[in-house]
This record gives sequence, C-alpha cells and structure tokens, in this order.
Amino acid sequence: MFNQIKSQIKNFDWLMLASVLLLICFGLIEIYSVSLGRENADFLNFQKQIYFAVAGIVLLFVFSFIDSYFIRSLSRYLYALGGLILIAVLIFGETIRGTKGWFIWGGFGFQPVELVKIILIVFLSNFFARLSTRVKTVRHFFASALGALFLIALVLLQPDFGSALILGAIWLAMVVAAGFPKKYFVIVGLSLLGVFIAAWLFFFQDYQKQRIMTFLDPSSNSLESGYNISQAIIAVGSGGLTGKGVGFGSQSQLKFLPEAQNDFIFAVIAEELGFLGVVLVLGFFFIFFFRCFRAIRKMNNDYSIYFVIGAASLIFIQMFINIGMNIGIMPVVGLPLPFVSYGGSSLLSLLILVGMLENIVIKAKTSY
Repeated sequence: MFNQIKSQIKNFDWLMLASVLLLICFGLIEIYSVSLGRENADFLNFQKQIYFAVAGIVLLFVFSFIDSYFIRSLSRYLYALGGLILIAVLIFGETIRGTKGWFIWGGFGFQPVELVKIILIVFLSNFFARLSTRVKTVRHFFASALGALFLIALVLLQPDFGSALILGAIWLAMVVAAGFPKKYFVIVGLSLLGVFIAAWLFFFQDYQKQRIMTFLDPSSNSLESGYNISQAIIAVGSGGLTGKGVGFGSQSQLKFLPEAQNDFIFAVIAEELGFLGVVLVLGFFFIFFFRCFRAIRKMNNDYSIYFVIGAASLIFIQMFINIGMNIGIMPVVGLPLPFVSYGGSSLLSLLILVGMLENIVIKAKTSY
C-alpha cells in the first residue's frame, strides 16, 4: 500500500496540477476583488469558492487513485445516471436566471450538467475505444451522435444553451479524433443548419434571437441586450499593460460589469491585472494543454487517448467561448472560465476531471 502511494506521488504530473492551482488562485484573487465593490464588502462568495477549491483538490487526489479502467467499466451505468439526474433536475430542480438546472441544499447549489460533461467524455471514450480495431461505419457515427443528443436534449429543456453547446462540442471533438469519413460531418453540418433555421422560425424566443443579433453587432444595442458585451470590451481595453490594480477596476468595482465574478471574470482580470495578467492566465492554460497532449504520446490504449482528448476539448472550448464572450467575438451563453470563475459545480467537476486525467497519466508512466 505504501509503495503504491509512493509510486502514485512520484509519477504525478505536478506541472499540470500547478497550472490548475495557479488558475484557481487567479480566480480567488479576482473574486475577492469583486467582493470589495459590493455593499458592506460581502465576501461570502469568496469564502464559498475557497471551500469549493479545498474540497475539489481533495476530490482530485481521491480520483487520481481510482483506476481509470474501473471507471471505464461503469461507463454505461454512468451514462444512465447522467440521464436520470438531468431528468430529476427538470422535475425537482430550482430555476436560477431562467434555467431550471440546479439542486439547492442549505444555501449551496449544484448544477448536475457539470458532472454530465465528464460522464459524456467517459461514455464516448469507451464507445470509440471499442471501435478502434473495426471499420467505423455511418451506423457507429450516428449511434455516438444519438448518445450525445439524448443528453443535449435534456439540457436544452432547462434551457441551458451554453452547456448544450459544450456537450455537442465534446462529441464533435471526439468524433473527429476517431477518424470518421468527412462526408459524415457534411451531413451533420447541413442537419444543424436545418435545425437552426427551424429553431429560429418556430422555437427561439425573442430574447434568444436578440442575443444572436447582439453577437453579430454588440454596438447596435449597447444599453440593453448588448450592454454586457460592451462593458466587458471596455474593461478589457482599459487595463493597459499592467492593469489598474486588484480592487481598482472601475468597471467591476462600480458595478458596470454584470456577472463580474462568473461569466465576465476574464474582463476583470484584463482590467485589474492588464495584458501581463492575461498572458499569465493564458500561459497557465497553455501549460495544462501541453501536459495533456504530451502525455498522449506515452499512452498505449485508445480509451486513455480519447479521454484526454475529450477532457482537453471540454476545457479548451469552454475557455475559448468564455474569453470570446468577454472580447465580443462569441455570444453570451453563460459559461464560466474553467478553474477561474466563481461556481462550485464547475470547479468541483473540473477538479474531479483533472484527478481522472492524473490517474491516466500515472498509468501511462507506470505501464512501461
């Protein structure tokens, strides 16, 4: 037992962990800063985020000791569990900001879709790994699509378009990695275009259409639907090289920037820590992704490779969309900046994901 623990610690990817911990620290600094601008300097969210971070780090180490092959063997059961909790939240969940996607216990909220993102990665990794030595047919392609679509549909019923987009992007990234013929993607692209047109005509509400139009031209309605994006762009542009200093960002401290600790925390970082702070944050993300893909070269089984690709895709796509929201190149879809934004569900789930990644990295190192 002691030798096993010693081996785990020795083969742990400490650089990957360090990049994650530093991103969490950046988040805590800026959540603290945003709290300073609140009435009577309310630090409740800052304190909660510390609790989430500590609990998440504990879970990270716990999951780093759980065999990835064992988790893989449960993939179908996990998928069923994911579907059940998404159905349960539609029935018993609480509505926050128009989305019925939360369970609330004792002042703490849990958003099950964050765990479902990991479940989808496990399910698809197992599905594609089982096909590794077989000819990949159109039946396999659409079977994986239906598996993802079931969960996406449940999330859209909340409705949570941002998380549904992430689930779809995870599937797309992993199906590309699986090496299916390009013609299948053309079919999917045309199908999605048809679905979008139908949704625009018959399903989208006026406010959802307005969000899309605001995305195309944020300045067209900067005092209403384009307000968030306009204020975020102002905050990002005003930071300069070194920023205004923690607690001195005018957009966040004077409450011009809505959801400053959640969706728009990147804008707070840019305003208060400047270009150098942004470079550091992006640098830590780069280290994380570099360590993920460096580890792939040492892996000798398809499940592990697919899992790392899925995990890295989840974090990269969510990072890209969040930063894009803050600089006006992506629509506002309510997605946090991984490891940085305030939110217990997201932080805990992502740290569990990192723990699972660490177990796969350790197994890859000790297999030779």
